[in-house]
Amino acid sequence: MECTNRSKSNDGLNIKQRFGQAVRKRRRELDITQEELAERAGVHRSYIANIERGEINPALENIEKIAEALEISIPELFTNYAPPSDPERR
Repeated sequence: MECTNRSKSNDGLNIKQRFGQAVRKRRRELDITQEELAERAGVHRSYIANIERGEINPALENIEKIAEALEISIPELFTNYAPPSDPERR
């Protein structure tokens, strides 16, 4: 039986990486630094950097804080800024 990694999407990005890319894209759209975003969200700057690189799995509370700091809802952040999980959707 073939083993598959369900945390990876068809384009090779896992959910942490997709979220990180969405955060970076929205942050740049707002023209704010990682430090400013961290301050708005009440987290450390290095935490934002790790999220943007897809290195950590943020808690739901922190996802909510970051979305609020980015002035966007969580669903909008994924829908409008994260790379699609299915290459056919591109």
